[in-house]
Amino acid sequence: MASNESRRISDLGTLKAFGHPLRMRLYRALYISRQATASQLAEQVDEAVSLVSYHLRKLADHGLIEEAEQQGKDGRERWWQPASKGLTFHQEDFSDAPEKAATHAAVGRLSFDQHIELYRRYIDSAQSWPPEWRSAASGSEYLARLTAEELAALSREMHEVIDRYEELGRAREEAGDTEGRENVAMHLYAFPFRT
Repeated sequence: MASNESRRISDLGTLKAFGHPLRMRLYRALYISRQATASQLAEQVDEAVSLVSYHLRKLADHGLIEEAEQQGKDGRERWWQPASKGLTFHQEDFSDAPEKAATHAAVGRLSFDQHIELYRRYIDSAQSWPPEWRSAASGSEYLARLTAEELAALSREMHEVIDRYEELGRAREEAGDTEGRENVAMHLYAFPFRT
């Protein structure tokens, strides 16, 4: 059974295993669908089932995903689910060696690139979405002068609000409220900078 807590990744091997473009896409697709087979995920990411199966096993080897209870009638199909509520990667866990820091930075850049691609696809297709979705979508930049402690508190509060809405949406969907429900990506970045 998947953990209701986020998993903090602090070892280099697991970070490297996750830091593959297809594995990141598969993890995201599996997170959204909650449970899926390699065949279902292969269709979503437009890759061969054998390749998807290989990468799913690599994610499972590091405890990032796990086998789910059998969903279908065909006992040959292997169902997968995320092993935790989410994943977190903290810079301080990888700052004690150059290879660790470089890997953390590379995984962060890859993740950011995939976030940008998701948002670009939305921008390119925005006019195909109904007006209520275009109106509900947002993109903002906030610039503030904060201390590290204030930024940490703000980040915690933002995560709490997002967690509350995510749990509400999942509970309503599980109760049968599926009308008008779509996948929604929300990317938050909060970091210091100098002009």
